[in-house]
Amino acid sequence: MESLYATIMKTFEGYAIGKMLRFLSVPDIISFAGGLPSSDVFPLDIVRKATETSLKEDWMHVLQYTPIPGEESLMTAIRNYLKKDNIHIEPENIMITTSGQHGLDLVGRLFLDPQDAIVIDLPTFGGALAAFELENAQYVAKDIREDGTDVKGLEAEIEDYTNKKGKKPKFIYVVPDFQNPSGITTSLEKRLALLELGKKLGIPVVEDSPYRELRYRGKHLPSIYSLDKNQGHVIGLYTFSKILCPGIRVGFNIGPPEVIQKFSFIKGANILNTPKLNQNICRTFLEEYDLDTHFQNTRKYYSEKLNFFLEAMEENFPEDMGVKWTKPEGGLFLWITVPEEINTLDLFYMAIEEKVAFVPGEVFYPEGHKKYNSMRINFSFPTKEEIVEGVKRLSSVIKKYKPKRKT
Repeated sequence: MESLYATIMKTFEGYAIGKMLRFLSVPDIISFAGGLPSSDVFPLDIVRKATETSLKEDWMHVLQYTPIPGEESLMTAIRNYLKKDNIHIEPENIMITTSGQHGLDLVGRLFLDPQDAIVIDLPTFGGALAAFELENAQYVAKDIREDGTDVKGLEAEIEDYTNKKGKKPKFIYVVPDFQNPSGITTSLEKRLALLELGKKLGIPVVEDSPYRELRYRGKHLPSIYSLDKNQGHVIGLYTFSKILCPGIRVGFNIGPPEVIQKFSFIKGANILNTPKLNQNICRTFLEEYDLDTHFQNTRKYYSEKLNFFLEAMEENFPEDMGVKWTKPEGGLFLWITVPEEINTLDLFYMAIEEKVAFVPGEVFYPEGHKKYNSMRINFSFPTKEEIVEGVKRLSSVIKKYKPKRKT
């Protein structure tokens, strides 16, 4: 049977993080691994209300097939919601997706032929790598800086790639707000520079924005999409997973009309439509819920957990251990770098024995760019007590680590 598989499927092994999560079934494990928002902030009341109302008043339509691009009522609600972020779009600029990951898949399918290149930060979101690697992508990449994308470095890498390959990359992919996995936020200066670089090259900037509402400190920065003023140089990817709940599996892509139309064609061929009931829940959330209070409470809740984690790191990782970590202004993640002799994939299995889990950093680097001495930490899901104990266990595991002898 294997000889019949598509070429890419002979080597493609899926989303690496998903496979690691099977280890989290170990009893009493404290997990900093999955990118899970906390169920403590899920607005269960509005989900229940929207579900009951939808099934009571319109169950025949709710349980039927729905338009491929999405429900008009939800798209209108989203357009109104985005105005608060200075994003002003028309109906032809938006399409509903079945999660942010679906939005990434659509981008890969639309733009990439095998061996086409994408411009990325290092590290970058592992789910994006999985989606783009399914299209057999290559990468033009530079290490992310403390203030975000190394735009000048990437421009030089792009020029070198174009000279060697005789073609330019297809798009620039970035997560400018509280990046997954690093937690780093890209400065306003670099957002403008990224936009100008995309214009200069004639390629779009794909801006992944799952976490914009989750800022805990610092100044709110405009999205790259808003800076472009809907001129067609940016494609925005959004999801309700982090602001409502992930089980709904609804997101949306925004961009130029011709791109949105192509997305709709692809969606019709791969999943057809997004469930109307789920879309109704999202519309009700945007139109009938007190979003200001919801986001204020959510930010306070996550901010306290982040502070707990940072304080625990300071207490358990003295400077002489050589361990460094980012201090995010928002989002759900931070990035820990350990001495180079420590391979965090080996450390992951040791940590499981000590009943603490994280995601090894190598899964956020594509082949040819791998680094092995870092890890992603999710602080939003574990309790404060678990954070304190989990950081102690993590410190203990690192202190016990002995590099494997080279054969």
